Amino acid sequence: MPAALPFWKTKRLDEMSAAEWESLCDGCGRCCLHKLLDEDTGRLAFTNVSCRLLDTENCRCRDYDRRQARVPDCVNLTPEVLAGINWLPPSCAYRRLSEGKELAWWHPLVSGNPETVHMAGVSVRGRAIDERVAGALEDHIVAWPGRNPRRRSRN
Repeated sequence: MPAALPFWKTKRLDEMSAAEWESLCDGCGRCCLHKLLDEDTGRLAFTNVSCRLLDTENCRCRDYDRRQARVPDCVNLTPEVLAGINWLPPSCAYRRLSEGKELAWWHPLVSGNPETVHMAGVSVRGRAIDERVAGALEDHIVAWPGRNPRRRSRN
């Protein structure tokens, strides 16, 4: 008897339970980096400056349940909101699935290991600067959060 397909292959994003939706987060922390929008050109620039609530070692929010009260511009990502967002990194599971792509090999749901996102060089671990010490965001513009990670070995 063949094994059942995982939920992310059988359900649309708007059909997933809250637990399934939350499990899609790979724990990279890229979405918690500040972005700058040039209002004249519409160009988006990524920075390596993290939200003050992001624990840059484990790449998770320190106060996830109250994040929007503490950081008013924090986006509550939902299937409805996803369609109007242009700043999720190309490696993001929510973005990948909404674009009809597969989850990457390093995604914890695929690998079975939450460390693979870090081992593959996808996360902000070791690359992010806390907003409380960063200074001017313009001094921290980087390209890597808006790019797919370089291909690394699965080992």
